[in-house]
Amino acid sequence: MSGFNKVVSSYQEAMAGLSDDMTIIAGGFGLCGIPEGLITEIKRQGVKGLTIVSNNCGTDNFGLGMLLEDKQIKKMVSSYVGENAEFERQYLSGELEVDLTPQGTLAEKMRAGGAGIPAFYTATGYGTPVAEGKEVKQFNGRNYILEESVTGDFAIVKAWKADKIGNLVYRDTAMNFNPMAATAGKITVVEVEEIVEVGELDPNQIHTPGIYVNRIIKGSFEKRIEKITLAKN
Repeated sequence: MSGFNKVVSSYQEAMAGLSDDMTIIAGGFGLCGIPEGLITEIKRQGVKGLTIVSNNCGTDNFGLGMLLEDKQIKKMVSSYVGENAEFERQYLSGELEVDLTPQGTLAEKMRAGGAGIPAFYTATGYGTPVAEGKEVKQFNGRNYILEESVTGDFAIVKAWKADKIGNLVYRDTAMNFNPMAATAGKITVVEVEEIVEVGELDPNQIHTPGIYVNRIIKGSFEKRIEKITLAKN
């Protein structure tokens, strides 16, 4: 990379510095808006003991689920895990630590972490196992629990377009957790469908400013469908 140009030419360069026992914040929702190539590179590198913060863990053989195959993940911080049988098996056998987190709380944990806010109060989860061991405080007669924010050694993100200095545009529902994840990594790596010159993106349409982004790589995407349901004739 030279100057403000954040484009890299290989996945190995994109994930340079990744090592065992790191925390990775990952964008995506199901298989929508996931950084497919970056996940594949993490699998190729074979790093172990990872903590992954993501809405879910892909499917058995795609997305973050691929990292479960070689037991590269030590802990998942997620809100939904229902499409992954290997995830269930590892959790029930005690091989995988899981911190189930309400979806909105998870998104706010990322956003707050990126904003430098160490913790926040939320009513979500009060009176449930989610609140066990957490500080409770009352505001205007309502009970709230204290949730700590999250940050990662890496954040891996999927965007639609980027310019060469890292300004990002997401597309439709593939936006999901990606904007919050992009702010929460010490090193934020973005995989995109298209890279354009600086000035080509409408400033009013930029979702994540380039100040949050460290590396960009142009990828190619399979875009699998997570589950297909066919109507009976």
